[in-house]
Amino acid sequence: MNLAYPYKLLENNLWLSPDRMVFWEEEKAIIVSDLHFGKSGHFRKAGIAVPQNIYKEDLQRLMSQLQYFQPKKMIVAGDMFHSHANKELDWFKRWRESFPDTEILLIKGNHDILNEKWYEELGIDVSGNLNLHPFMFTHDVEPCRDMLEHGTYCFSGHIHPGIQVRGGGRQVLRLPCYYFTPEFCVLPAFSRFTGLALIEPEQGDTVFAIVNNTIIPF
Repeated sequence: MNLAYPYKLLENNLWLSPDRMVFWEEEKAIIVSDLHFGKSGHFRKAGIAVPQNIYKEDLQRLMSQLQYFQPKKMIVAGDMFHSHANKELDWFKRWRESFPDTEILLIKGNHDILNEKWYEELGIDVSGNLNLHPFMFTHDVEPCRDMLEHGTYCFSGHIHPGIQVRGGGRQVLRLPCYYFTPEFCVLPAFSRFTGLALIEPEQGDTVFAIVNNTIIPF
């Protein structure tokens, strides 16, 4: 198990996992975004040979994190699923049976287009935004920008944030990251089968890059 990095925010204890999710200690909740379950199956259905092991590895990482942190709930800041139902989502149904007591709260993302009945059958509570004081959870970052003046700090996903790091010579690395500003946090995409949107941190921002299963503050 990769060690999580402690981070205190508004008197709440957060643990940033190199496996791309946050454990919120006070609420006993996992916070995660952009799992994109079913994405590789969606590509294979379109005739693009994406290996199935990508999805299986993501499910295994999620299972390991739930077993380690033992959360009461999982808060998903959008894009839990990628598109219409396919065989991979049938695997997810079986996975869900292993964690029937874990409450799943999904903030609906632009890729979450499954039938409402499908979510209901799996015990997934779907909403637009979610408020759990002192935090608000949304998919897109735009609603977050003026929330702190109301005493609320915002978590979002959607953009799959990354940071560019230059090494010796002409080496350039692009790394997934947690991006904290004074008003909001943008979570890294949980799925490794995603691109990165490079961020440009400003003064007062804090970035934690994920490097070789380790959290590195910048």
